[in-house]
Amino acid sequence: MNSRVHIEVPADSGFGPAHLPYCVFRPLGEAPRVGARLGDSIIDLAVALDDPMFAQPSLNAFMTQGPQCWREIRERVRVAADSELPATAVHSVRAVRLDLPVEIGDYVDFYASLDHATAMGRMLRPAGEPLLPNWRHLPVGYHGRAGTVVVSGTDIIRPQGQRRTDSGTPDFGPSRRLDIEAELGFIVGAGSELGRPIETDAFAEHVFGVALVNDWSARDIQAWEGQPLGPFLGKSFATTLSAWVTPLDALTEARIPLPPQHPEPLPYLRDDESWGLDIRVRIEWNGQLVSTPPFRRMYWSPAQMLAHMTVNGTSTRTGDLFASGTISGADRSERGSLMEMSWGGTEPIDLNGVQRTFLDDGDEVVITASAPAVGGGHLELGEVRGRIASA
Repeated sequence: MNSRVHIEVPADSGFGPAHLPYCVFRPLGEAPRVGARLGDSIIDLAVALDDPMFAQPSLNAFMTQGPQCWREIRERVRVAADSELPATAVHSVRAVRLDLPVEIGDYVDFYASLDHATAMGRMLRPAGEPLLPNWRHLPVGYHGRAGTVVVSGTDIIRPQGQRRTDSGTPDFGPSRRLDIEAELGFIVGAGSELGRPIETDAFAEHVFGVALVNDWSARDIQAWEGQPLGPFLGKSFATTLSAWVTPLDALTEARIPLPPQHPEPLPYLRDDESWGLDIRVRIEWNGQLVSTPPFRRMYWSPAQMLAHMTVNGTSTRTGDLFASGTISGADRSERGSLMEMSWGGTEPIDLNGVQRTFLDDGDEVVITASAPAVGGGHLELGEVRGRIASA
C-alpha cells in the first residue's frame, strides 16, 4: 500500500498555498522534473498530477500551453497541496538539486528605475542632465546574452577584458570593479508572432511569472567598451536567475498604481490600468544586509517594457526573459548596485568593519524579496545567490 503525506506549512511561511512557485529539481540520482514549492517541500507535479508534461527538464512544455492551462494547473496544484499526497511526490527542498527553471530563449535587460538612472547619470555626467533625452519617453533596454543566464548558486568567474588606465589607453586583465544589479525578471510563457506587437493590456496573456535576477556587471570593462553601442563584455559574462518562478496570478495582491509619468507616454505605452508591484528586495553581502530596494518605485511598468520590446514587430518565444534593470530607491539604503551604494567607489561601504566598494574574490551576494500575498501574509520570491571565483 502506497503511503500518503500531508504537507504542514507554518502560517507565516512565504511559501504557503497562496504562492506555490514552480521550479525544476533533481532528486538524488534521478532525472530533472517540474515541481511546486509548499513550505519546505517540493511537490513533484508529474506524480501528484499524474501528468507527463511535468516530467521535463524545464517549465517550457508547460508554459507553451498558454494562460488558460496555467490557471487550470495552478488550481489543480492548489487542490493537491491541500490534500494528502503520495509520499513519492513529496521531497524536502534541502534534499534536491535545483536547476535553471526555464530554457531561456532571448534575454533583454531594461533600465526602468528613475532613481537608478538618475543616480548613474549624476555619477557619469556630473556637469550635465542626469537623464538622457529619451529616458522619460521609452523604457530603455538592450539585448543581452541568453547563454550565460545561470541558476542561483552558480559561482561567478571574475570576467576579464580591456580596462582604461590613467593614461587613457587600455590594458587587459580581470575586472577591478565587479558589481551586482538587483532586478526582477519576467518570463514569457506564450510567445507572439513576428510582426504582431503585444499591447499593454495583453501582458498577462503572454507572461507566465516572475523571478529574481542578479545581472552582474563589470563596471570598468563596461565603461571603456560601452561607447557608442552600449553594454557588451561588461555584462554578457553572467546573469543569475532564481530557481523559483512565481506565477503572475500569485502577485495580484502586490499590484499597485504606477508612480506618475511625465510627459504622458505615447499611445502604445498607455494602459487604462497601469500597475507596478509592491515588492521589497533585500541585498546581503557576505551575510550583511546592505540595501532594501523597493520595486514599487520603478518608473516603467512590466507591461510597458513588453509593449516597447515588441512594438517594432519583434516576436517573442516561450522562455524569453526580460528583466527590469537595477531596482533602486531614493535613499542610499535602497540602492540596488554597489556602484550606487559606494557612489562610484568614492563612498566606501562598511562591511563587517571593513571599508569596501566592489566585489572581491570569495565574496557572496544573496538577493531575496517579499511581496503581499492573496488572503494576507506574504510571499518570499526565493533567492539569487552567487559567489565570486577568481579569473
